[in-house]
Amino acid sequence: MKNTKLAWIVLAGLAWSCGPKPAEESKEVEVVEEAVPDNSLTEEEKSEGWMLLFDGEDPAGWRAFNGDSFPEGWTVEDGALKALGKGGDIGGDIVFGPMEFEEFEMEWDWKISPGGNSGVLYHVVEGPQYEAPYETGPEYQVIDQLGFPDPLEKWQSIGADYAMTEPDYEGVVKPAGEWNHSKIIFSEEGASYWLNGKKTVEFIPYSEEWTAARNSGKWNDFPDYAMSKTGLISLQDHGAVTWFKNIKIRKL
Repeated sequence: MKNTKLAWIVLAGLAWSCGPKPAEESKEVEVVEEAVPDNSLTEEEKSEGWMLLFDGEDPAGWRAFNGDSFPEGWTVEDGALKALGKGGDIGGDIVFGPMEFEEFEMEWDWKISPGGNSGVLYHVVEGPQYEAPYETGPEYQVIDQLGFPDPLEKWQSIGADYAMTEPDYEGVVKPAGEWNHSKIIFSEEGASYWLNGKKTVEFIPYSEEWTAARNSGKWNDFPDYAMSKTGLISLQDHGAVTWFKNIKIRKL
């Protein structure tokens, strides 16, 4: 009888040790990520050499291409640089004038009005012989891919190295009016464009393949296109209302 009672005590102890823990012992710790305000840099980004090209309020540093002041065709709205859509094939574009960039990494957020077309250019050269930034500077294509009124060639599509390298944008295109996140990484060892976390193009600048694209098609009439290895950053007003914010860059 005593042995049976002892066995029940042992079994009860095992059941307690293997059973569920009290609620207070199994609580999960919730990790809350702190949101980074628009047009700001984290301490880590600052230590990595990033700089803002726009603080969300003052367009200081931005001016008209071949000009000396911030043009009437642009404004600041809700923390974004806004192109009012008054530009066209010639005129309307702005540049960040204080410094040139050679090898760099650049990120920004943008949205565009329905049917709109715009772009971000780099290595832009100014001078009286040039009427627009695209005569010298390569372009990251910004466009309403889903609602553009005319058929688009692949080289004209969103995230393209415009008229140079065709993009792969499948799965990351958003409707007009929604914010996108874009990135350019440019170095002579290799360059890439990104859209909403996806790499859309990659190429080797000044390589044989790149030179063949440069010397054919659209750029035949622009002998100085992509010839400079340094230059200004430019935002395009190609006749569509477009917004840009969180514009940051670091030299490589």
